[in-house]
Amino acid sequence: MAEKKGEILTSDRQIKEILEGAKTIAVVGLSPKPERDSHDVSKYMQEHGYTIIPVRPAQKEILGEKAYKTLDLVPGPVDIVNVFRKSEDVLPHVDEAIAVGCKVFWMQLGIENMEAAKRLTDHGIDVIMDRCIKVDHGSYFKKNILV
Repeated sequence: MAEKKGEILTSDRQIKEILEGAKTIAVVGLSPKPERDSHDVSKYMQEHGYTIIPVRPAQKEILGEKAYKTLDLVPGPVDIVNVFRKSEDVLPHVDEAIAVGCKVFWMQLGIENMEAAKRLTDHGIDVIMDRCIKVDHGSYFKKNILV
């Protein structure tokens, strides 16, 4: 039996299903600074019931959660790996994402890496690129709260 191949997801229906089924989001590049997008987006997702796992070297804790130096040190399970890194800095996190056994590798708005996407989909991991998880969540679930 062939192993499931991942897909690059682009449809609203697919992305909404991912967000409905996910519980745990590991955030690569989560900043401890409240004014940074990674912090704002992660706080929003946390306030909407997701468990956030910060992945940021040199940090012990962010948003009240234990931070990990690298993604592959995160004790699973991880539903979504949400990446806040430059497109050219995404590739080193691919093997870590495969090791942690995530279902979806999400590259935030402005971040795309086709080589990373191919390697991930070849390992059965779905990929979302150049989309903001907070914006998508807000548009699908209309749970607007002050952040």
